[in-house]
Amino acid sequence: MRGNAAAWRMAGWSAGVLLLLAGLPLVASGRLPGRLATHWSGDGAPDGSMPLWAAALFPALIWLVLVAAVAAGYWRASGRTGGGAQGWAEATLLAGGVFLVGGQAAVVWANVDRGYWREAGPVSGRLVVALVMAVSAGSALWIATRRGTATRGSAPSGPGMEIPGGQRLVWLSRASNRWIQILSAFSGLVAVVPVVAAVAGLTGLHWSLIAPFALVSLVALGCASVQARISEKGLEVSFGPFGWPTRRWATRDIESARAERRTPAQVGGWGYRLSGLGTTVMLRGGECLVVRARGKDFAVSVDDAERGAALLNSLTAVRSS
Repeated sequence: MRGNAAAWRMAGWSAGVLLLLAGLPLVASGRLPGRLATHWSGDGAPDGSMPLWAAALFPALIWLVLVAAVAAGYWRASGRTGGGAQGWAEATLLAGGVFLVGGQAAVVWANVDRGYWREAGPVSGRLVVALVMAVSAGSALWIATRRGTATRGSAPSGPGMEIPGGQRLVWLSRASNRWIQILSAFSGLVAVVPVVAAVAGLTGLHWSLIAPFALVSLVALGCASVQARISEKGLEVSFGPFGWPTRRWATRDIESARAERRTPAQVGGWGYRLSGLGTTVMLRGGECLVVRARGKDFAVSVDDAERGAALLNSLTAVRSS
C-alpha cells in the first residue's frame, strides 16, 4: 500500500509540474513577444529563441521524458529495493520539477514586457537559485525517506495486547482516499498558477479564479485522510494532513470496540456519513474500527482495526478495574 501511495504522489506531482511548465508562458502571453528568448550566451545576452507555443511545449516534453525514465526505473527497482526505490524516485522528481519550473519562470520573467526577444534580460542568477532549491529539496526528501524506511524496518511486530505494569502502549493507523487527494491537488494547482504568475509580475491577482479553487483544494485536503490514535487516554481521530479537526473519546466513555467490514453502499457514500449503523468516516471500503461510546457507534475506515480494537478494549478493562 505504501508503494501505491508513493506512485500516486509522484503522479500528482508530475501532473502539477506539467501544468506549471505549460501554463506559465500561456498565462503571461499578453505581456510576451511573439518569440521568446530561450538561450543565453556566456556574457548574458540572448542568442536563441522559440515561438511562444514551443517555449511552453519544450520544457513540458523534457519533463515528460524525465518522468517516463524515473517511472520505468522505479517499477523495475521497487520489487528489489522497496523503500529505496521510492526514495530516489520521489527525490529525483522533486528536484527535477523544482529546477524546471524555476527555469521556466526565469525565462518567462526575462521576456516580460520586451518588444523583441533579443531585448530579454539575463537569467543566470535565477537559474542558480532554482538549482540550489532543487538540490536542497531533493536531498532533504531523500534523507527523510531513508530515515522513514529505517524506522519502519525496526518497528516491533506482534499483537502486543498484553499491557505490562508500568508500560504504555499506543496504536496508530491512518487511511486516505487517493481520488480526493487528486481533486485537492488539481484544484490547488489551478489556483497556484495565477498566483505564481502574479508574484512574478506577469499578471494581476484574479481572485475570482483563485478563491473557489483554493477553497475546494483545502476542503478536499481535509477530507482526504484520517488518522486514529489509541492510548491510555482513549481514542483520538484526526482529519487531514494537519490533524484538524479532531474528535476524542475518553477511555471511561468507551463501552466496547470491534473491527467490522463496511462498504460505502452500507453507510451512504464516502466521507463523514450518518446512517442506521451510526457515524462512519468512510475513505475506503473494508475493515473499520468501530467504537461504542455513550450508547452510539462511531466507525472509521483504517488499517489494522482488529488490533486497535483489542488494545482499546484492554485499556478500557484496565481503567474500569
